[in-house]
Amino acid sequence: VNAFADSHGGSNSWERNKNTANLESPVHNLGKRRPSKNSDFFGSSELSCHTYQPKPSLTSNSRQCSEEQKHHFQSQLTQSVPREAKMVQGMAQSNLSSVSSSNAKAHSQSLATTPKVSLLSEYENGLCTPCSYKTVAIDCEMVGTGPGARHSELARCSIVSHQGDVVYDKYIQPPNPITDFRTRWSGIRKHHMKNATPFKMAQKEILKILAGKVVVGHAIHNDFKALCYFHPKSLTRDTSQIPLLNRKAGFPENISVSLKRLTKQLLSRDIQAGQKGHSSVEDAKATMELYCLIEAEWERELALAPSKD
Repeated sequence: VNAFADSHGGSNSWERNKNTANLESPVHNLGKRRPSKNSDFFGSSELSCHTYQPKPSLTSNSRQCSEEQKHHFQSQLTQSVPREAKMVQGMAQSNLSSVSSSNAKAHSQSLATTPKVSLLSEYENGLCTPCSYKTVAIDCEMVGTGPGARHSELARCSIVSHQGDVVYDKYIQPPNPITDFRTRWSGIRKHHMKNATPFKMAQKEILKILAGKVVVGHAIHNDFKALCYFHPKSLTRDTSQIPLLNRKAGFPENISVSLKRLTKQLLSRDIQAGQKGHSSVEDAKATMELYCLIEAEWERELALAPSKD
């Protein structure tokens, strides 16, 4: 053995070659070359003495870098979108907005066809959901105030939709003390004023419903007077001043016929009967039904006639 060592440079030469081999081993050369998974290096017991340092891209700071790169990539992508694509995107958003608007309108119109069974009581009054109807009929009941009950003031107001659903029905407390309830005609009694809505509050509620609507009524100027209100003439329909109705009912065209007579003749039913007085809900519904009988023909005539507003 010694002779073999001497012939190859002696023991010192052998130790020097051993150290050189160790420096060139994969364990001491991690920075230069990554070992192969199939290499015997992974089975070496010397691996436990060394800690493998991952690349910076695998550390926690790399997430922030990747997010910044993602943001930068998205901004570059947005800037690179052609003008035509942006226009298409804008048109798509506009179409979506119009679809949403049409859906909202369809939802509002569906309210008109929803029966309001809970609101049909004439004595349990209240304001329903926001009115979405284009045409409404109104009827008011008045009581006497002041000396000799010479002044007429609003004590009840009812509004119905084109389908006859009750939109509004409330008893209203006049600003001045009531001196005559006129129960025979108005149907108003003292106990109706117990929880009545103050006039100013009721007026705001009613005018909010009437705004922008076609309002139908019989001798409707009396109702507007009680409300201290003037509705646009182009949006007002007075069934007491419609020659078509009189002609259809067999009455002279140039006279004003009562709601009771027109209802009896054209709708074959009695209203304002009995000792309880009038019902503004019943009268408003009858008025709307009469209007519907001649609505198409009358509106066509009004469209052809010059405006008088």
